[in-house]
Formats: sequence, structure tokens, C-alpha cells
Amino acid sequence: MALSFPQLISPRNDRPIISLNSDFLPSLHFAKLDARKSVHIASWNSQKLNVSVTCSSVKIVRDRSLDRHVVKQNKIRFVQKLKTLLLSKPKHFMPLHILAKCRSYLSLSKPKSVISMIHRYPTIFELFSLPTARTPFNATKSLSQLCVRLTPAAAALAAQESALKSAMSTTMATKLQKLLMLASHHRLLLSKLVHLGPDLGLPPNFRRRLCNDHPNKFKTVNTSYGRALELVLWDPNLANPLPSLEYKPRGLIVDRPLKFKHLRLRKGLNVKRRHQEFLLKFGEMTEICPYKTKVEELAKESLEAEKRACDVVREVLAMTVEKRTLVDHLTHFRKDFGLPNKLRGMLVRHPELFYVSLKGDRDSVFLVEGFDEKGGLLEKDDTLEIKKRLMELVSEGKRIRRERRNATGEYNDAVYKKTDDYGDDDDDDDDNDDLDNIFEYDSDDDIDDLEIGEALVVGKEAEFWTAEAAALVNKSDDSRHLEPW
Repeated sequence: MALSFPQLISPRNDRPIISLNSDFLPSLHFAKLDARKSVHIASWNSQKLNVSVTCSSVKIVRDRSLDRHVVKQNKIRFVQKLKTLLLSKPKHFMPLHILAKCRSYLSLSKPKSVISMIHRYPTIFELFSLPTARTPFNATKSLSQLCVRLTPAAAALAAQESALKSAMSTTMATKLQKLLMLASHHRLLLSKLVHLGPDLGLPPNFRRRLCNDHPNKFKTVNTSYGRALELVLWDPNLANPLPSLEYKPRGLIVDRPLKFKHLRLRKGLNVKRRHQEFLLKFGEMTEICPYKTKVEELAKESLEAEKRACDVVREVLAMTVEKRTLVDHLTHFRKDFGLPNKLRGMLVRHPELFYVSLKGDRDSVFLVEGFDEKGGLLEKDDTLEIKKRLMELVSEGKRIRRERRNATGEYNDAVYKKTDDYGDDDDDDDDNDDLDNIFEYDSDDDIDDLEIGEALVVGKEAEFWTAEAAALVNKSDDSRHLEPW
């Protein structure tokens, strides 16, 4: 965002030299002017020069309490993606030779193998052999193939998550309705919503189920860019933006108005005086409702346009489950929400509202007002409890692998050695959250194998858990039927 201020220029000996200092930019020295050129020096006394000062060079101060949320998410990214992939199948299992074609969706780099990653999580996934009948396509192959499926504990947890999201269908539909109300044309492409869907807590099948279960709120339409979700009903009760932030000092002996203006910043974060003055003036601006004010009504690159853009990002982050998302996910909606092209610079420029984490391959943005001083969420969603139990299962699997290693007395297990050499997935940030076209075909034989694998008939010993089997694992839980996505 550019700040402009007037500067009066007066000549000195007909050869003026003007120097302007800034906290964000080096000193600007204008070239000396030649009096013989067609320049009227006498008229410069009343002339004003507009100089742009940018705050894009603000240094990001890392917040470890918020960065740890990104680290925890990256540790279970492979687990969540493979679980989603397995649940998308009718029998909730996949042959390994087909799963190997989904490396891009699972975010597996070339040195890592699928089977070694599966062995890393023994409490989440398990391998089993599936007998196959001889056909002209596999007459020379083995009569059994290796497949992967969820363990009973992980399947029961997935059933509870599916039931919880089904019960929250109305809440999720309200989120989609508010997003459509924020859009300039009240329409969003489904291919863009797929990227933001997991952060909003939407189920993977929201395009088929959720988008069609609420025809009174929105509907799916065909556009020249693909399928899109269009708003049907404008709800004025939902067009209420978040309240503006107010500085509330603590530990005062006397309750009285503050003598000086204060800026609400994270602990340990300090900004330069010029930047602080800009943020204070920015906070004193008139509130702009992002739902009722269109970006076309405001001047481009003005403070009012930036005020509206910040409010839009606040609204979107407030809808997410963990009050954070990737910056790249927001860039998909720049034209739809009227966000600036230099979106990341705007987020960094407002540390009182947002925190940009540099953890991982791609930056994440946090809504600062949604966290306390220790980095804990102020409002916890019900689905976070499911995620917490999933992380406990992952930790339990790590403990089991460590005990198996110690029981042998030697660190010579090839499977464990290979998986440990790969390390954690802290930097495996990816943007491929769509289940469409996830297979990587190397030859026509692979396509034939895929068709065979999809047409397999599961024998009795290879039956996978449904709601009934999940209930046997934990009878106290209210398990529901797991439908394929």
C-alpha cells in the first residue's frame, strides 16, 4: 500500500537538491536541475510533489506458538490424504500397485516409497493380501495382490468424523453461503472451493452432497470456466462483519481512558514508528462492510480498498476450523473477493490482524484475534477433537515401532531403517487437494491394471469394516455408516 504526503519545494541558488528520508526506503536524492532548461523555478514555491512510501519491507517476526500448528499439520498430512483416498473407494481399500500412481496427490517425493510410508503408521494403515482370479490380463501374475486399508481404530474414528460432519451440514452450508455473499458476482468455482474446503471443515464429497442438499441457499451452475456454486438467497442476518478490534489493557490500577493511543500487537513484536502511526490511523478509519460494499465502489489501491480487503480476509479466516489457511489458497479468490494482487504484502503489513508463518514450502496466514498469547485457539471446533485423537493414534504407532526396534536389540530392520531415514513431513506442503485425475499413468498396462483393480470382488476374508464392524471395536461410540465419497 502506498502512502502519499505533500512536500513543498523551494529553490536554493536556482539549483535545488531535495532529499527525503523514510523509515522504509533509503534516502531519495533528486537530480540537480539546470536553469537553462524550460523549468519555471519561481512557480515551485507553490508546487506539491507526491512521494510514495511503501511498507512492503516489513520484517516478519516469527511466532513459535503459532508456527507449531503448521508443524503438527504437516506431520499428519500424508495420513489425512491417504485416509481420504481410501474412504473414497466403495470397499475402503486400494491395491498398492494402483496407489503407487497417486504419488502426486499423496505429496511423496521420488526417494520415498508408498509401502515405507504405510509402515510408518501401523496404527492407521495395515496391509493385507487379496486373492485374485486368473484372467487373460494377469495370467502370468501372482494369484494375490497386496492392498492397504484402515485399521479398526482408524476406521471407527473415520466413522465418527463422518457422522459429526453430517450433523454439522447446516453450519457448513452457512459458511458456503457467506463466502458467496462476499464474492463480487455471488458465484464461486467449485475447483477453487476444493482448495479451501479442508480448512473450512467441509467433507471431501461436498461438491456432490452439500452443494445439492441446500437448494434454498445456493445451487450449482455451468460456466465457461467449469462448474460453479451460485448464491440463491441473500440472508441479511449473515451480512454482519466481525467487530473491529479494540485495545484492552490489562493490569491497570485505575480504570480510566488511556492517555495515548495503543496498538494491539503480538507479544515480542515491535514495529517502527512510521509503520505504527500508519496502523493507528488505519484502525481509526470508518468501518467498511465487506458484504455490502463492492470493490468497484472504491478507488483502486486506496486505503479504503485495503480496509475492505483486510475485512474480507478476516471473515474468511474466521470461518476456517483452525483460524488459518495457506496464502496461496486466498490468492485463488483475488478476483472473486476483490483482493489486491500483492496479497501477501498486505497481510505482512498488518501484523495487528494477521500473522504470516514461513514454516513449510508455502506460507500460512493466521487470524491473530483467534488465538491467545500462548498460541491456543479461543474457539475450538468439534472436529478438532477428532484430529486430536488421530494424532494420538499416530503417536501410538511411533511408540510401537520404537518398541519393536528395541526388542530386536539391533537397528537392522530394513523397513524401519528406510522409513526413519526419510524424516518427518514438515515441509510437504502441496496444493493438490482434489481427488479428480490423481492417477499417474506410465503405460497402457497400468491403465489395464487400474480397471482390473477397480472391478475386484472382495472375498470373505478381505471384507472391510463398515459401521457394524466399527461398532464392535468400540461399542461405546455411536458409529454411523461409512459411505464412499
